[in-house]
Amino acid sequence: MGAGLGVAGPHRRAARRVPEEAEVSPSARLAELGITLPEVAAPLAAYVPAVRTGNLVYTAGQLPLTRGELTHAGKVGAEVSPEDAQVAARTCALNALAAVNKLVGIDSVVQVVKVVGFVASAPGFTGQPAVVNGASEFLGEVFGESGSHARSAVGVSELPLNAPVEVELIVEVS
Repeated sequence: MGAGLGVAGPHRRAARRVPEEAEVSPSARLAELGITLPEVAAPLAAYVPAVRTGNLVYTAGQLPLTRGELTHAGKVGAEVSPEDAQVAARTCALNALAAVNKLVGIDSVVQVVKVVGFVASAPGFTGQPAVVNGASEFLGEVFGESGSHARSAVGVSELPLNAPVEVELIVEVS
Protein backbone atom coordinates (compact mmCIF):
# COMPACT_ATOMS: atom_id res chain seq x y z
CA MET A 1 0.00 0.00 0.00
CA GLY A 2 1.23 3.49 -0.79
CA ALA A 3 1.77 6.15 1.81
CA GLY A 4 -1.43 7.56 3.21
CA LEU A 5 -3.61 4.71 1.92
CA GLY A 6 -3.96 2.77 5.16
CA VAL A 7 -7.44 2.32 6.56
CA ALA A 8 -6.49 3.10 10.14
CA GLY A 9 -3.78 5.62 10.81
CA PRO A 10 -1.81 5.84 14.04
CA HIS A 11 -4.42 8.21 15.49
CA ARG A 12 -7.13 5.51 15.48
CA ARG A 13 -7.28 2.61 17.91
CA ALA A 14 -8.30 -0.77 16.57
CA ALA A 15 -10.94 -1.13 19.29
CA ARG A 16 -12.84 1.55 21.15
CA ARG A 17 -13.99 1.48 24.74
CA VAL A 18 -17.54 2.02 25.87
CA PRO A 19 -18.04 5.69 26.86
CA GLU A 20 -17.15 6.52 30.47
CA GLU A 21 -19.90 7.25 33.01
CA ALA A 22 -19.34 11.02 32.74
CA GLU A 23 -20.16 11.00 29.02
CA VAL A 24 -23.76 11.34 27.89
CA SER A 25 -25.24 8.06 26.69
CA PRO A 26 -26.83 7.90 23.23
CA SER A 27 -30.27 7.39 24.78
CA ALA A 28 -29.78 10.44 27.02
CA ARG A 29 -28.55 12.47 24.05
CA LEU A 30 -31.67 11.52 22.06
CA ALA A 31 -33.78 12.65 25.01
CA GLU A 32 -31.86 15.96 25.14
CA LEU A 33 -32.62 16.41 21.43
CA GLY A 34 -36.30 15.67 22.06
CA ILE A 35 -36.17 12.58 19.86
CA THR A 36 -37.91 9.29 20.58
CA LEU A 37 -36.85 6.20 18.67
CA PRO A 38 -39.75 4.97 16.53
CA GLU A 39 -41.03 1.42 16.29
CA VAL A 40 -38.95 -0.62 13.86
CA ALA A 41 -40.51 -0.63 10.40
CA ALA A 42 -41.78 -4.01 9.26
CA PRO A 43 -39.54 -5.52 6.57
CA LEU A 44 -40.85 -5.20 3.01
CA ALA A 45 -39.55 -8.65 2.00
CA ALA A 46 -37.67 -11.69 3.37
CA TYR A 47 -35.10 -10.10 5.70
CA VAL A 48 -34.69 -8.84 9.26
CA PRO A 49 -34.17 -5.18 10.25
CA ALA A 50 -30.79 -5.84 11.89
CA VAL A 51 -28.43 -8.69 12.60
CA ARG A 52 -25.48 -9.03 14.98
CA THR A 53 -22.32 -10.97 14.27
CA GLY A 54 -19.59 -10.73 16.88
CA ASN A 55 -19.33 -7.11 17.97
CA LEU A 56 -20.91 -5.67 14.81
CA VAL A 57 -24.54 -4.92 14.01
CA TYR A 58 -25.59 -4.53 10.39
CA THR A 59 -28.91 -2.89 9.63
CA ALA A 60 -31.03 -3.53 6.59
CA GLY A 61 -31.57 -0.48 4.41
CA GLN A 62 -34.03 1.85 6.11
CA LEU A 63 -36.44 4.13 4.27
CA PRO A 64 -37.73 7.54 5.41
CA LEU A 65 -40.86 6.11 7.02
CA THR A 66 -42.79 7.71 9.85
CA ARG A 67 -45.63 5.61 11.27
CA GLY A 68 -45.47 3.42 8.17
CA GLU A 69 -45.72 6.26 5.63
CA LEU A 70 -42.98 7.75 3.45
CA THR A 71 -42.07 11.26 4.56
CA HIS A 72 -40.93 12.10 1.01
CA ALA A 73 -41.35 10.34 -2.34
CA GLY A 74 -39.71 10.65 -5.75
CA LYS A 75 -36.30 11.32 -7.20
CA VAL A 76 -33.88 13.82 -5.74
CA GLY A 77 -33.27 16.63 -8.18
CA ALA A 78 -36.80 16.28 -9.59
CA GLU A 79 -39.76 15.72 -7.23
CA VAL A 80 -37.64 15.96 -4.06
CA SER A 81 -35.26 18.83 -3.30
CA PRO A 82 -31.77 18.04 -2.01
CA GLU A 83 -32.71 19.76 1.27
CA ASP A 84 -35.82 17.60 1.72
CA ALA A 85 -33.75 14.54 0.82
CA GLN A 86 -31.30 15.46 3.61
CA VAL A 87 -34.22 15.46 6.05
CA ALA A 88 -35.31 12.09 4.64
CA ALA A 89 -31.78 10.71 5.15
CA ARG A 90 -31.93 11.81 8.79
CA THR A 91 -35.22 9.92 9.17
CA CYS A 92 -33.61 6.85 7.59
CA ALA A 93 -30.76 7.02 10.12
CA LEU A 94 -33.26 7.38 12.98
CA ASN A 95 -35.06 4.26 11.73
CA ALA A 96 -31.75 2.39 11.50
CA LEU A 97 -30.99 3.34 15.11
CA ALA A 98 -34.41 2.00 16.09
CA ALA A 99 -33.44 -1.35 14.53
CA VAL A 100 -30.13 -1.34 16.43
CA ASN A 101 -31.92 -0.42 19.65
CA LYS A 102 -34.43 -3.24 19.33
CA LEU A 103 -31.67 -5.79 18.72
CA VAL A 104 -28.99 -4.77 21.26
CA GLY A 105 -29.92 -1.45 22.87
CA ILE A 106 -28.64 1.86 21.57
CA ASP A 107 -26.41 2.44 24.58
CA SER A 108 -24.33 -0.60 23.62
CA VAL A 109 -23.08 1.21 20.48
CA VAL A 110 -19.36 1.89 20.79
CA GLN A 111 -18.74 3.28 17.30
CA VAL A 112 -20.65 3.95 14.11
CA VAL A 113 -18.40 2.13 11.63
CA LYS A 114 -20.01 2.75 8.24
CA VAL A 115 -23.00 4.42 6.64
CA VAL A 116 -24.21 3.50 3.17
CA GLY A 117 -26.72 5.87 1.60
CA PHE A 118 -28.60 5.22 -1.62
CA VAL A 119 -30.14 8.27 -3.28
CA ALA A 120 -32.81 7.89 -5.98
CA SER A 121 -31.41 10.47 -8.37
CA ALA A 122 -32.89 12.35 -11.30
CA PRO A 123 -30.67 12.33 -14.42
CA GLY A 124 -27.75 14.68 -13.91
CA PHE A 125 -28.13 14.94 -10.12
CA THR A 126 -24.71 14.54 -8.49
CA GLY A 127 -25.33 15.82 -4.97
CA GLN A 128 -25.58 12.42 -3.28
CA PRO A 129 -22.87 13.16 -0.67
CA ALA A 130 -24.72 16.26 0.57
CA VAL A 131 -27.98 14.30 0.81
CA VAL A 132 -26.40 11.53 2.90
CA ASN A 133 -24.93 14.21 5.18
CA GLY A 134 -28.41 14.31 6.71
CA ALA A 135 -27.75 10.84 8.15
CA SER A 136 -24.08 11.46 8.98
CA GLU A 137 -24.70 14.72 10.82
CA PHE A 138 -27.56 13.18 12.82
CA LEU A 139 -25.30 10.30 13.92
CA GLY A 140 -22.71 12.85 15.02
CA GLU A 141 -25.36 14.64 17.10
CA VAL A 142 -26.31 11.38 18.82
CA PHE A 143 -22.89 9.73 19.28
CA GLY A 144 -20.39 12.60 19.22
CA GLU A 145 -16.92 11.44 18.18
CA SER A 146 -18.12 7.83 18.18
CA GLY A 147 -20.50 8.82 15.38
CA SER A 148 -17.61 9.48 12.95
CA HIS A 149 -17.71 6.82 10.24
CA ALA A 150 -16.67 5.64 6.82
CA ARG A 151 -19.37 6.20 4.21
CA SER A 152 -20.63 5.57 0.70
CA ALA A 153 -23.22 7.80 -1.00
CA VAL A 154 -24.54 6.12 -4.14
CA GLY A 155 -26.92 7.47 -6.77
CA VAL A 156 -29.47 4.92 -8.01
CA SER A 157 -32.34 5.02 -10.48
CA GLU A 158 -35.08 3.65 -8.18
CA LEU A 159 -35.65 2.69 -4.55
CA PRO A 160 -38.44 0.67 -2.91
CA LEU A 161 -41.81 2.44 -2.56
CA ASN A 162 -40.47 5.37 -4.62
CA ALA A 163 -38.38 6.49 -1.62
CA PRO A 164 -35.79 9.18 -2.34
CA VAL A 165 -33.21 7.81 0.12
CA GLU A 166 -32.30 4.54 1.82
CA VAL A 167 -29.66 4.27 4.56
CA GLU A 168 -27.97 1.28 6.18
CA LEU A 169 -25.54 1.23 9.09
CA ILE A 170 -22.77 -0.90 10.49
CA VAL A 171 -22.10 -0.24 14.18
CA GLU A 172 -19.67 -1.72 16.68
CA VAL A 173 -21.29 -2.74 19.96
CA SER A 174 -19.98 -3.77 23.36
